[in-house]
Amino acid sequence: MNAMVSLRSQLQQRVHLSPLGQRWQQLPSRDRLALLGLGAFMAVVLIYLALWLPLQRDLQQSRAWYSQQRALHAYVLAHAEEARQLAGTPQQQIDAEALHGLVTRSAQERGLSIERVDSDATGVQVNLAPAPFANLLAWLQQLQSEGVHFADVSLERGDNGRVLARLSLAVSD
Repeated sequence: MNAMVSLRSQLQQRVHLSPLGQRWQQLPSRDRLALLGLGAFMAVVLIYLALWLPLQRDLQQSRAWYSQQRALHAYVLAHAEEARQLAGTPQQQIDAEALHGLVTRSAQERGLSIERVDSDATGVQVNLAPAPFANLLAWLQQLQSEGVHFADVSLERGDNGRVLARLSLAVSD
């Protein structure tokens, strides 16, 4: 305890002997009070800007993330039975030779226009004309349910909700 008092008195003595400390002592008491008030105000502003504001921003981001995760959890729970049913039903199997025909036929049924189809040993590459995204998504779901595997899918956003698609399709094993 004596060491603390000694350290404090040494610090006060050094402050009084320093040029800044002497200048402080020469100021009128009214000016010293104003400077102390200004210093306290600046300390409060610094605490607000350096601590409180970032904490509030992080808290807001955490709350938004939490609500998104709750919504996702509710969605998963609401669709869990549907997912179990889909997982339990075996997918249809299709021959590699019939893949080309299935792709062209099902695309026409969904109102999609195929610009180019190339077949190779691994499957079929398909380039579609810009089409409504909803139609494309329904077509992809149909192909997947019929046993088609998507090796590569490239989508580019077009005008008016249309999508340009390039697909590499293969038969599921």
